[in-house]
Amino acid sequence: MPFLKRIHCPTPADDSAFPFSLPFIGSLQEREIHSDILFLVGENGSGKSSLLESVAIASKRISVGDSSLDQDPTLAEIRPLALQLRLSWSRRTGKGFFLRAEDFFNFIRRNKQLEETFDGYIERFKDDPRVRGYMEGNKRAINARYGRDLNDFSHGEGFLEFAKSRIHPGGLYLIDEPEAALSPQRQLAFALFLHEMAQQNCQFIVASHSPIILSVPDAEIWKFDERGLESARYEELEHVSFTQSFLQAPQRYWQQLTQED
Repeated sequence: MPFLKRIHCPTPADDSAFPFSLPFIGSLQEREIHSDILFLVGENGSGKSSLLESVAIASKRISVGDSSLDQDPTLAEIRPLALQLRLSWSRRTGKGFFLRAEDFFNFIRRNKQLEETFDGYIERFKDDPRVRGYMEGNKRAINARYGRDLNDFSHGEGFLEFAKSRIHPGGLYLIDEPEAALSPQRQLAFALFLHEMAQQNCQFIVASHSPIILSVPDAEIWKFDERGLESARYEELEHVSFTQSFLQAPQRYWQQLTQED
């Protein structure tokens, strides 16, 4: 059973300004979550990331990015919606995090800077075995969590290693467009990982465009469009039908595009 089982947003007094002008707002009247994996799907600007961000703030997730969610300047516009959301839980959990693909790259950068700081102290105190040993131990601890330095992985490998080392049973994890860091093969590996961890008492809410990731069996899907928000089946998604059509005859699409030019 999902930890977070219901999202409710009261009808706003003024729906003319962002984020309350987004079409999905009217659909958030006691919206039930039925699966441990919930996908949010829609075109850019449809509001799926806005809902994910507001739930992350309202549920007090930690951020993998540079700033806490309460301080992140990129979330300033969405905080009024987060304040209005009412979340209902089957069992509240403080475990879990909010992750955007760009936050992962920031995390890698911060880890690299931290390692460089340790290296500087190791060199500076090379004649002091206590300080040197302490700094070397801290540097080893960073890399031991992932098997080796995350900077030695490709972006896709690093993202998967990060997810596997940080996602644990009993947590609620909110992830925005993970496919940005993943090749098609890695997307399938990530989808399998979600499926396996959902069976180990994890809950995921994931905004994605990827037909590969969206194919996880038994996942719930909320589709965002200009009409609002509604539940959908995988085979009904435009992302899926368009990708299938394009891969069957890419030349047809290119002929149409070049003729329009």
